[in-house]
Amino acid sequence: MASSLEHTATTQAQPAPAKEVFPPFDSTNFGSLLIWLALTFGLLYWLMSRVALPRVSGILEARHNKINADVLAAHVKRKEADQAAADYQKTLADARSNAQSLAQETHARLAAEADAKRHALEAELNARLVAAEKQIEATKAKAMASVDQIAQDTAAAILEHITGKPADPATIADAIAKLKA
Repeated sequence: MASSLEHTATTQAQPAPAKEVFPPFDSTNFGSLLIWLALTFGLLYWLMSRVALPRVSGILEARHNKINADVLAAHVKRKEADQAAADYQKTLADARSNAQSLAQETHARLAAEADAKRHALEAELNARLVAAEKQIEATKAKAMASVDQIAQDTAAAILEHITGKPADPATIADAIAKLKA
């Protein structure tokens, strides 16, 4: 307890420290502070205007020029690409028209060849048909010529079989001729 009283007595016995003012806020230094502020600001302004700002300005100008050059180059390349696309489309259209005309020519040529082959085949078949018809007519005429003989022979055989006597060939021929007429 005694030590706590002693501590209290010593803390109360010391005088309070004097209030010191922060140096930038001390009104006695305002004049010199303002002069140093003006000098520092002037020096920084001069350094910025002579050293830093020209470098930044140069960088910005170079960047601006580079961007403009790139934009112009892009426009030129775009015009070239558009021209190349137009040339490609024209070439493609020409190729399509050439292919179409070639296909039409080939189709017409093949159709003409097919027509020629068909006409030749039809002519050959017609010739065979005419030959076959002539052969049929000849065979028919030959058969019809022999029909009279067959009819006469058959009639003679029937009469001989029925009557038992041979028939007169001239009478049979006259009877057959009357039937035909």
